[in-house]
Amino acid sequence: MQTPQQVEAVGIGKQFGAFRALDDASLIVPSGTFHALVGENGAGKSTLAKCLLGFYRPDGGVVRVGDQTVVTPLDARRSGLGMVFQHFTLAPSLTVAENLVMARHDLPTVIDWKQEKATLARFLEQAPFSVDLESKVYDLAAGQKQKVEILKQLYLQTRILILDEPTSVLTPSEATEVMTVLRGLVEQKLLSIILITHKLREVLSFADDVTVLRRGRQVATSKVAATSGPEITSWIMGDSQVPEQAARSSTTSSSTLLEIKNLTVLGDHGLPVVRGASLSVKSGEIVGIAGVSGNGQRELVQAIGGQRDIASGDILANGQEFHPTRSGIDATGLFTLPEEPLANACVPSMSVADNMALRSFDKGSRVLLHRSKIRSAASELIQQFGIRTPSIDSPIKYLSGGNIQRAVLARDLGANRPRIMVAANPCFGLDMGATAFVHNRLMELRNAGGAILLISEDLDELLKMSDRIAVIHGGAIAYEAPRSELDIGEIGRHMSGMRHSDTP
Repeated sequence: MQTPQQVEAVGIGKQFGAFRALDDASLIVPSGTFHALVGENGAGKSTLAKCLLGFYRPDGGVVRVGDQTVVTPLDARRSGLGMVFQHFTLAPSLTVAENLVMARHDLPTVIDWKQEKATLARFLEQAPFSVDLESKVYDLAAGQKQKVEILKQLYLQTRILILDEPTSVLTPSEATEVMTVLRGLVEQKLLSIILITHKLREVLSFADDVTVLRRGRQVATSKVAATSGPEITSWIMGDSQVPEQAARSSTTSSSTLLEIKNLTVLGDHGLPVVRGASLSVKSGEIVGIAGVSGNGQRELVQAIGGQRDIASGDILANGQEFHPTRSGIDATGLFTLPEEPLANACVPSMSVADNMALRSFDKGSRVLLHRSKIRSAASELIQQFGIRTPSIDSPIKYLSGGNIQRAVLARDLGANRPRIMVAANPCFGLDMGATAFVHNRLMELRNAGGAILLISEDLDELLKMSDRIAVIHGGAIAYEAPRSELDIGEIGRHMSGMRHSDTP
C-alpha cells in the first residue's frame, strides 16, 4: 500500500434549504495519523464525511488530498478515500470473496473467478484479519462482518479510512482487537484514519488528534495527549450541560411484571432465531440483554411488540398472557421502544404533533379528532421533554435522531404511564446529552416501580443501567448474573459463544 497523503477540508459550508449543516468547518489529517471527529447529533460530522467522499458538493470551501481536489466520489476513490459506514453495506447472499470483488469499480465484463480468488488469497496473506472467502455473509457474526467491511476498503486500496461508529456491533474483545489492529496500520504509515464516534474512551485510547464540531462549526482541534475527556466533553456540549445521572433507588419488590417463558420465534427464513428463551423482570428492576447483533435480539423485540408471530412459548405481563393489541397495551401498560424509532415507531411524513398522538388519538370520541387538543398536548410534551423541532407541524422525519427518540419517549412516558418498557438500543447513535436524557427517563420509570427490559449492543450502557444482565447467543439465554456479581470477561465469552471451559 502507498503512504496516505494529507487530507485537508478547509472552510467547508453546506446548506440544506434553510438549515446550515456546516458553517466554515475545517479538518486537517496529516499523513499516517489517527484523527477523531466528535460532536453532538446534528453537529455536522456525517455531512462533513460525505463532503470528503464527494457525496455532497460543499457550498463553500475545498477538499484536497495531497495536491488533488476532491469534488466527486470518483475523485475521492482515486485519492484513496473510503468509508466503513455505521450499518453494514455487504450483500448478505454473496460470499466474502464475491463481496470483495464486486466492490471494485474496474470490474471486467467477464470475471475470471479463479484469478480473482488467487489475487484475494495473496491479499489475505498480508491482511490484518483472517476470513473465510467462501463463507456467505449472512452466516457471519457481526464482528466478522465488520472485519470484512474493513478488508473490503483495504482491498480497494483505501489509504484514508473514515470509520463511523465502527465498534457499535462488536464485543468488548472484538472492539479492542479491531481498533488495535487499525492503530498498528496507522503507526506503520500504511493508513490514515478519521474516526467518527461518541465513545470518548476510543478517542483517548487510539487517536492522535481530535476535532470537535458543534452546530456545524469547528470549535476545537487538539492533540489528544494535550487534552482530557472532561475538556472534550465541554467542547462538545458548549453552553449545554449533560444532565446528571438519575439516582438508582433501592427496591425490594418481588412482584414479576414481565415474564418470557420458553419463547421460540422464527426469523425471515422460517428458521428459529429465538430458541426457548426464558427471562423475567420484576417491578423496580432493569434487566439488560447483552449480545452481538444478529443473535435474536431484533426478533425478540418484534415478537413482544406484535411485529412478528410467536412459534411457541408465552409472554406474560402482570401474570396475564400478553397480546400486543391496543387494548392489551392499555390493560398491561407494556410499551416497546424499538430500535430505529423513525422506521419502527413513527409515521415519518406525519407531523410531530400527530406522531405524539398515536397512542391517544382514538381515546374519547372515535368520530372526531380534536386537533386543538392534539396540538396542545404535543406542545406540553415538547416543552417537558426538551424536543427541538421547527414547529409541532413539521414532519417528524426532519428531526435529528435524538429528538425523534425524545418524541417517542414523550409519547410513551409522558401521558400513558407505562408499567413495563422494552427498550431496544435506545441510545444508538445519540450524543451524550440525548443519551443521558434517555437513561434518566428509564431510571425514573424503574425507580417508580416499573419494569424495564433493556436490549443493547453497548455493553457500557448495560453495565451502567442494569440491575441484572443476561447474555443472548444463538437465540438462547446463555448467561445471567445480578449487578453485584457481573464478570465482564464472562459476559464477553458468552457473547462470542465461548463457555468458561473453552478459554485457554
